[in-house]
Amino acid sequence: MSEADHGDLRGRQALVTGAARGLGAAIARRLAAAGASVLVADVRKDLAQELCDGIARGGGTARVVELDIRDSTAVATVFRDLDEERTPVDILVNNAAVDVSKPIEHLGADEVTGVVTTNLLGPVYLVLEAYRRMVARGGGHIVNILSTAATRTWTEAGPYAASKAGLRAFTHTLFQEAQRDCPGIGVTGVIAGGMHTPFIMERFPDADVSLLQSPEIVADTVLYALSVPAGSALSELVVVPRREPSWP
Repeated sequence: MSEADHGDLRGRQALVTGAARGLGAAIARRLAAAGASVLVADVRKDLAQELCDGIARGGGTARVVELDIRDSTAVATVFRDLDEERTPVDILVNNAAVDVSKPIEHLGADEVTGVVTTNLLGPVYLVLEAYRRMVARGGGHIVNILSTAATRTWTEAGPYAASKAGLRAFTHTLFQEAQRDCPGIGVTGVIAGGMHTPFIMERFPDADVSLLQSPEIVADTVLYALSVPAGSALSELVVVPRREPSWP
C-alpha cells in the first residue's frame, strides 16, 4: 500500500506506546511518514531517542515521552502536560505489551501482575485520559493492538491471553460507546499474528522466521484503519502470516 492510500495525517498528533522498537517503532515510522507528529512513548528512553532521530532524518516529526504505562498517575501527567502545551492527542495507539512464557504452576504473582497491568490496565489508563478529551473535541482515533491470543490461546500464555482477551472486550465496549456518543471518534482493535520482532525472538530465539510476518505489514494495517472515511467505522482487523498456526 502506498502512503496515499492511508490518507494525510498532517496536522495530527499521535501517541504510540511501546514505540522504541519492534512493532511500535514500525507504527511510529509509518505515522510520521504520513505526516503525523509522533509521541514515542516508552520506558527505554535511549532507544526511543534513536528512533526519533531517525524519523527526523527522514523529514518526519517525533519526540520522546518517557512513560511507564503501568503508572496511572504518570499517564495522567502526560496528558495534563499536553493540555498545557495545547498539543492534544488525535491518535492513540496502545501497542506496549509484555509476556512471561511459563506454565501456570510456575508463575509468580508479580509476573502475572506485570503482564496484566502492562497489557490491559495500561491501555485502559491511556484510554481514560485520551477518550474523554477526544469526546470534548469531537474527534480522534484509538487503535488497540491485540493478538490472536485474544481469541485462541495456547500453553504457557495464561496471563498474556487473559490480558489480550480483556483488552479486546474493552475495545469492543469502547467502540460501541463511541458509535453512540461521538461518531467523530474511531476505535479499532488490530489482531496481529506472529511478527519478526524482539518480542518474539528474545523469548523464542529458535522460532522459524519464515512463519512470521514483518511488523511493517501490521503498521500498514494501523494506517489503513486510520484512513477509513468518516461515514464508516472499522471496529476490528486481523492481520496474520499466511501460515499462522493460532488463527482461526
